[in-house]
Amino acid sequence: MQKRTALVIGAGIGGIATAARLAKNGYDVTVLEKESTAGGRCNQIVRDGHRFDIGPTLFLMPEIWEETFAALGEKMSDHLELKRIDPTYKVHFDDGLQLELTSDIGKMQTQLERVEKTAFTGFLNYIAEGNKHYKMSVEKFVGRNFYNLFEYFSLGNLPLLFQLKALQKHYANTSRFFKDERLKAAFTFQNMYLGLSPYDAPATYSLLQYTELAEGVWYPMGGMYAGIDALVEVAEKLGVKFLYNTPVRKLKEEGGRIHSAITTDGREFLTDIVVGNADLPYIYKELLPENKETKKLEDKLYTCSTIMFYWGVDRVYPQLGTHNVYISPDYKGSFERIFRDHTLDGEPSFYVHAPARVDPSAAPDGQDTILVLVPVGHLDDHAHQDWPDMKRRARAAVLRRLASMGMPDLEEHIKFEVAYTPKV
Repeated sequence: MQKRTALVIGAGIGGIATAARLAKNGYDVTVLEKESTAGGRCNQIVRDGHRFDIGPTLFLMPEIWEETFAALGEKMSDHLELKRIDPTYKVHFDDGLQLELTSDIGKMQTQLERVEKTAFTGFLNYIAEGNKHYKMSVEKFVGRNFYNLFEYFSLGNLPLLFQLKALQKHYANTSRFFKDERLKAAFTFQNMYLGLSPYDAPATYSLLQYTELAEGVWYPMGGMYAGIDALVEVAEKLGVKFLYNTPVRKLKEEGGRIHSAITTDGREFLTDIVVGNADLPYIYKELLPENKETKKLEDKLYTCSTIMFYWGVDRVYPQLGTHNVYISPDYKGSFERIFRDHTLDGEPSFYVHAPARVDPSAAPDGQDTILVLVPVGHLDDHAHQDWPDMKRRARAAVLRRLASMGMPDLEEHIKFEVAYTPKV
């Protein structure tokens, strides 16, 4: 009996895992990827002995990864060596306050009570609420499909939405636990992982802080791309074929069903099913036949973008931990610049990743590999956005802030720089 066939468009992490699961379940699977390597946004830069993750830099929820490997007949520990990062972050405020977010309860109590007498009790209650949100979300929402709004907002789900505080704002909800504005910032900035403002994101996302502090932030030795390599290896072992440098030009429909993909070089791949792992608006606008969903997606609100700097540095800066967050002196205003004005704040919040702290192979001996992420507004067709100027201002603001934190000579020690804006 001939195997049913499946095409997966895009070799990002979701596409790889889906392709492997399909192959495990008896499909003949081909993955079409426009780039020369797998990984999508979870990729890497390797240059002069420096290795940068150019997508995610935090490995969270290892139990989800373990479940994926198990479903493919493998053990994650046979493929990945994980190290836990603790403290998870060093958080810096412009007034000199520094907090190390850690799973060490005693250290958290000491730090928090220096800022606010009742903050530790608030912290324990906040993490308890995050635990509830996490477990309920994974069990009732993440692990199932919703095929329409009526299923999502069903009578059975409505009480859950209230329990998850899906209709309350995250930053406002932290006022129940902390009075000090700096602490509210320290426990809400993680919303930026999702490209959301904590002033708009649902309070459900307290689950992020619970996940990091209770379940742990991890790092796969060899970088986040080690996870991609591992999944590709497993997928290929199961028979998945990866075709790189193979962009898809369009998907062909017949009888209300997509039955083939046409690549830019004119090849046609017939298939029983298609899984799209490219950006959803791109698939609807560029690949699918004309459809009414395209306009709906264009009218949606988009998350923020980032300006990225990758610096190979010829010395080590011990002031940096593995994960470092620098909070804007105008926390709320910085989000207004990003989400309302679609631009860059004058003194932005930003994130610095120094992977050689946990994995020495990320940089040559005695040198540093430094990634800087500065949140900025998304591309806006209706407003003027001077990206070269914003990149210049973002770089200057980062160097200025780091200089005030004991790194005044950093710019002199940057051997090379790779930088990206939303418009690249």
